[in-house]
Amino acid sequence: MSPEKVRPLRADARVNRDRLLDAAARAFARDGAEASLKAIAKDAGVGIGTLYRRFPTRERLVEATYRNETARLCAAAPDLLRVRPAAEALRVWMDHFVDFLATKRGMADALRAVLVADGELRMQTRDLLTDALATLLTAGIAEEALRPDIDPNDVLMGLGGVTLIAGEPDQRALAGRLLDLLIDGLRYRGQDNSQPV
Repeated sequence: MSPEKVRPLRADARVNRDRLLDAAARAFARDGAEASLKAIAKDAGVGIGTLYRRFPTRERLVEATYRNETARLCAAAPDLLRVRPAAEALRVWMDHFVDFLATKRGMADALRAVLVADGELRMQTRDLLTDALATLLTAGIAEEALRPDIDPNDVLMGLGGVTLIAGEPDQRALAGRLLDLLIDGLRYRGQDNSQPV
């Protein structure tokens, strides 16, 4: 499935699109890919016709939601670094990642079909997430808050593991504890970096 044709939207159309994507992300995370499109439109404050004009099929809405959530998560990395120390920014970003995967899990069946139709989307997403992590890790290394030997791909796999173990909404406390452990493993310890704690 090809991405939406990029053409400038009127301001009101852009607002409606953003509201629809936000509402869809909440609905997919909560109710799965079969979430009611009428409920999504209602939550966004628009009519169902507006939803169908923008996203003619459920698959198009799923794809657009996935792309939007990926872009939002990746854009959060530099934003967090502007207002927080790097290690803290990384930890907050990890919480956002758990939220991202909750949305992705909710629309897994429909997303699978989208990813099969657009084989590059999965790799593009992985590359974007790895780049966002690299931005956070590089800042943490520069601040001497994080170890200098960290591979962003390893951290991404660690985050994926956390969400496999504790990715359900009622497991957020467990996910938080596991993310804290992951951050502790990434922290810079000076000369004792390779020594047991």
